[in-house]
Amino acid sequence: MPPTDASADAGPVSAPADCPDTGGDGEDTLDLRLPDELVALFAEEATDAEDTTEAAPGAGHAPGGGQARGALTPAADDLLDGVGDWGPTATPVGAFQLTPVRVERDLPLISRWMNDPAVSAFWDLAGSPARTEDHLRAQLDGDGRSVPCVGMLDGAPMSYWEVYRADLDPLARHYPARPHDTGLHLLIGGVAARGRGLGSALLRAVADLVLDHRPACVRVVAEPDLRNTPSVAAFLTAGFRFGAEVDLPAKRAALMIRDRSLRHLL
Repeated sequence: MPPTDASADAGPVSAPADCPDTGGDGEDTLDLRLPDELVALFAEEATDAEDTTEAAPGAGHAPGGGQARGALTPAADDLLDGVGDWGPTATPVGAFQLTPVRVERDLPLISRWMNDPAVSAFWDLAGSPARTEDHLRAQLDGDGRSVPCVGMLDGAPMSYWEVYRADLDPLARHYPARPHDTGLHLLIGGVAARGRGLGSALLRAVADLVLDHRPACVRVVAEPDLRNTPSVAAFLTAGFRFGAEVDLPAKRAALMIRDRSLRHLL
């Protein structure tokens, strides 16, 4: 299963191979069916979120009062509001952009990252490129609740991300999920990019992208291994708060939460 750990200053920013399950056999994630009542609730919550005045000032809107690109109405079946159209964002470490994975282009690089011992300890995807490809295609061929991306920093690929609907994921069985909760998984691939504080800077930037471009989302969540103190520290530095300890199938995790209402305070 995939992962969500981030370390700002020690070792690779990566994520443990357990919950949520968006790769490998993907049997838990891709077979989740929602009752009609819950679907209706999501629709109601989305409408309320668009009308509320509780959102942070400027969230989802351009500085001049117009609607930001990501706030445009997405396709009805787009569960994550067009991740590929979010565009670049300025960060303290450079210009960053999420680029949705294209297997034919990105598989060699992502597979190489997965075979780094420091990464494979968390993601459990070491081995042939076919193993990584299965993990990617389980998401790309699914219903869009998880979007795998390559993180581009100043035009160079340096990280792998999964942006996913936490409320539609098995993770939701382990905490009081809210409609449109959005989860993040991250690994920093290149050894030279590690240990420079990139993890916390990029986590903050991507969480802000989610909140800017997903107006119905009021929380960004993650579930790093509780034992990975550098990872938990990176999330805290990135403006996440510690929510709870959560028992997942393969680890005891720290539920980390970035709240829309607190984004300008933390």
